[in-house]
Amino acid sequence: MTDERVLLAHGSGGKLMHDLIRNLITSPLANPILDRLDDSAVFDITGRLAFTTDSYVVKPIFFPGGDIGRLAVCGTVNDLATTGAVPLYLSLSFIIEEGLLFADLERIVSSIVAAANEAGVKIVTGDTKVVDRGSADRLFINTSGVGTIREGINISGRNARPGDSVIVSGTLGDHGIAVMSQREGLKFQSPILSDCAPLNNLVAEMIAVGDIRCLRDPTRGGLATTLNEIAGQSHVGIKITELSIPVSPAVTGACELLGLDPLYVANEGKMVAIISAASADKVLTRMRQNHYGCDAAVIGEVVTEHPGRVVMKTRLGANRIIDLLAGELLPRIC
Repeated sequence: MTDERVLLAHGSGGKLMHDLIRNLITSPLANPILDRLDDSAVFDITGRLAFTTDSYVVKPIFFPGGDIGRLAVCGTVNDLATTGAVPLYLSLSFIIEEGLLFADLERIVSSIVAAANEAGVKIVTGDTKVVDRGSADRLFINTSGVGTIREGINISGRNARPGDSVIVSGTLGDHGIAVMSQREGLKFQSPILSDCAPLNNLVAEMIAVGDIRCLRDPTRGGLATTLNEIAGQSHVGIKITELSIPVSPAVTGACELLGLDPLYVANEGKMVAIISAASADKVLTRMRQNHYGCDAAVIGEVVTEHPGRVVMKTRLGANRIIDLLAGELLPRIC
């Protein structure tokens, strides 16, 4: 299996395709819903639903701290968690470039299984396509996710109110710099690992103790883009303090070397939360008790001034407008 590769014939609908799907994909992901192998997954679900979909085209598909498989599961789980939903079921579709090693596909599926188990979700349906060499850059993954939202939970980018606290769950920029270093063959004295992680359990703990207004995972465009989106949706201003924003020394050094701003670098295991001021301390304490929130910090507040804009108080005491990027800082990052 180490030297075997995916052929176009593996996408033809014949025996080779069925063997590939059974041996490398459905077997490791086995559960009662998926095992039916019908064209649609059938399951019972009640209450308010959250539904999301995403596609993953990260380059390279393996990077320090993760791979495209873990990224796909965590990204979809986290998108559901930002609404306060409990993620339950995911779909998983592969677009495979001819020539991908069976061993690489096996490794990715194994990573998907581990991430799904950690998040407590099931992969219940999916699809596999094989395309010509040069058409997919080894592997693309599409996912969709379904979850349920408990009655009384109302979390949205439209809910920020003046006086609310702005919290991030940990250090910024780890994922983007990890992928960039792998892509460009860069070596740093301190290894930088992707923060790719499922945050649904962290979010559940936050909801249990506080009044959560907004949640967002700061992926492409980083913290700066996420805060601008919330400010625009809620028609409020946001003011943050540079000295309060957690960034690891390794990422800070890498960004200085590469001419990047960590506020705009992608994250895949961090959450931005807008929380009522009365709940902020309780939520922050609970977040820091979770492995994925141990570096959480209050970085600013929601204000009435400059609605729709984000302003940062710099280390020098000046105010700097944090605007949206004009283009893509790090393409193919997720």
